[in-house]
Amino acid sequence: MRRKIVLIGMMGAGKTAIGTDLSRKLLVPFVDTDAEIERAAAMTITEIFARDGEDFFRARESEVLARVLTGEPCVVSTGGGAWLRAENRDRIAAHGVSVWLNPDLETLWHRVRMRPTRPLLQTPDPRGTLERLLAERLPVYRLADITVAVRRADLVEQTTERVLRAIRETRPDILEPT
Repeated sequence: MRRKIVLIGMMGAGKTAIGTDLSRKLLVPFVDTDAEIERAAAMTITEIFARDGEDFFRARESEVLARVLTGEPCVVSTGGGAWLRAENRDRIAAHGVSVWLNPDLETLWHRVRMRPTRPLLQTPDPRGTLERLLAERLPVYRLADITVAVRRADLVEQTTERVLRAIRETRPDILEPT
């Protein structure tokens, strides 16, 4: 790899699973920014949101992303809101390629509905909240370099192969020729 591959998208899009598989196939490290934040804070993201709020979390997220992007080539999985900050989009563009993993609302809901670890969904109407967040974020997610559809029935490996194919076809500067 010549540059970083940064996976963006909603919670439940599969960024961690696809990122892990991509890094294994490309023989490069995988970095999950949410895991890095939790490790540094010695708290879960849910606990950070509860104690310090979303703005504090987003600032830490930007700091971690900036650090990760200056390191060696790797695959990076970001939190669902990281791409919303212009400074993060600029950093990602300077160091690599952004890949939007784009499942439909039903796939996202299927994946996140039973997980209490999603602080933004701790509302009286979590599905409605997810739908609203998706609608609000879509215009910004569409700014990604590459968009890859994520289908509920696909295996991780199938989506990973679509990501690799899309990168090879549209951004030959990212990967070494095979």
